[in-house]
Amino acid sequence: MKNILLIEDDVTFSEMLKHFLERHKYEVDLSYNIKNALTLLKKQTYDLVFTDLRLPDGDGISLLKEIKNSKKDIPVVLMTSYAEVSTAVQAMKQGAFDYISKPFNPDEVLEVISNALDVKKTDMVISKVSSKKDHSHASADFVEGISAASKTLKEYIHLVAPTDMSVLITGESGTGKEVVAKNIHLKSLRKDKPFIAVDCGAIPKEIASSEFFGHKKGSFTGAIDDKIGHFEAANGGTLFLDEVGNLTYENQVQLLRALQERKVKPIGSNDEVFVDIRLITATNEDLLHAVDKGDFREDLYHRLNEFSIKVPNLKDRNDDLILYADFFLEKANKQLNKSIVGFSKDVLTLFQSYNWPGNLRELSNIIKRATLLTQTDVIHKHVLPDELVHSNKNSITPNKFSAKENEKELIISALQEVGNNKTKAAELLNITRKTLYNKIKEYSLS
Repeated sequence: MKNILLIEDDVTFSEMLKHFLERHKYEVDLSYNIKNALTLLKKQTYDLVFTDLRLPDGDGISLLKEIKNSKKDIPVVLMTSYAEVSTAVQAMKQGAFDYISKPFNPDEVLEVISNALDVKKTDMVISKVSSKKDHSHASADFVEGISAASKTLKEYIHLVAPTDMSVLITGESGTGKEVVAKNIHLKSLRKDKPFIAVDCGAIPKEIASSEFFGHKKGSFTGAIDDKIGHFEAANGGTLFLDEVGNLTYENQVQLLRALQERKVKPIGSNDEVFVDIRLITATNEDLLHAVDKGDFREDLYHRLNEFSIKVPNLKDRNDDLILYADFFLEKANKQLNKSIVGFSKDVLTLFQSYNWPGNLRELSNIIKRATLLTQTDVIHKHVLPDELVHSNKNSITPNKFSAKENEKELIISALQEVGNNKTKAAELLNITRKTLYNKIKEYSLS
């Protein structure tokens, strides 16, 4: 039986939650303040700490810091109100396993607790509680999300990074494919060697050979000095080729030969240079379709695709949206020398209902622009672009939902659109989860 320490100063609510968890075979100790909780943590071993953010003698983040400083590998889950989500995001950065916003439903509580308890201790230390050493090697732009799609992405990176397998990263423009590639490199055995990123779409075909393999002075018009190519520059490390589908057929042949022979010959040189590189490529195209059309060599495709990773769209990782928004806000504050603390509720609602066709790049740009325009401590709706404010991503709107005659159909449509995820359906309908559950019961929907 798993032991949970529940810290909540609302006596009635805490007793109700305690009995609910005990009915689901958890052993629960109650504490109404941080002081008593720390005493219990010294006396008893717990599998999980489930704490409110606001407590009489401090907050859940203070308790989280105490637990992490004590070197106890206990997952901590925070309970918070919707208005305090930005604070909960800060807690995630400091090592909280997850947070859950009030009001929440029983299924959600059980799911969050189950996820926390299922995480192996070693994995939790790696992925949730970054040490100083981890920070020094971690990609500055990689945010470890909490959505199912992000967890799968993180698992794939963790599995493939220590190997020398070639990785093909796919995904729409703006999803952060280069950030994923950099993170793979920084978690690999080559992390202390060069990471060379090349945009294949920006290299004119006439000089591609020189860019990849280098040249000797005087080997062609304009070669006024010796040049080291990308392969040689990445020797011992990782070569990342972005938009690899843009390579000409001739360049594909040259790339395949270099990968097979593991040596390159600079233009104008008689000497071959042996190279030891790990290759990571990325594309937003369907390379298999390009292979079928004869635009991309099939043998090269298989050479590049020893392991594939698809980076999810932002709309498919909505649970991570506030994490990314907070990250980009912090980044914009530093770049613009501002000190904005967060977003208004209206802005967060808009963010969560928008389709984000430009993915993370669009979110980053919008937040940077809003940060520049904001003269207060909080970003409000009036500084957002018109296309976001007036977007109508979904045909389902609060006004339509208020019409009794089509309530049931709208609920069914929303549930189907989000794969029966009731939390996302509630967001789509702009109602609380509690209201949605009541409506599901009212209409006898499964």
